[in-house]
Amino acid sequence: MTAAPSSVRPPLPPFTEESARAKVQAAEDAWNSRDPERVSLAYAEDSAWRNRDRFLTGRAEIRAFLADKWERELEYRLRKELWAYTGNRISVRFAYEWHDASGQWWRSHGNEQWEFDAAGLMRRREASINDIPIEESDRRL
Repeated sequence: MTAAPSSVRPPLPPFTEESARAKVQAAEDAWNSRDPERVSLAYAEDSAWRNRDRFLTGRAEIRAFLADKWERELEYRLRKELWAYTGNRISVRFAYEWHDASGQWWRSHGNEQWEFDAAGLMRRREASINDIPIEESDRRL
């Protein structure tokens, strides 16, 4: 029998610079796993997302969104950087690269605002993202 995943996700708010950086690194590591189940466990059961023009609510929708994303965004590789933090909020800037099924490479970049509950689960995520086509030789990540 497998134990249920912990409902506490350290580091916990209120964030210090060190704990905010650790939270950002943990998110980068999880997203680079491209494992929708692993990534979804960082979000509250009723987490609310805005991702570009999509609005999602809850882990199940997030998990399905991520599974679809990584079926389309092949060889996905992400870098996140702490932008600001206070209390239970963190802001990051990010860039990721991937290619589509036709072989076209893309660099996607943007900003995210995160809000966490007392258990360190993300209860809100707002993401603004732009995509630019790149040549494979222009990859940086």
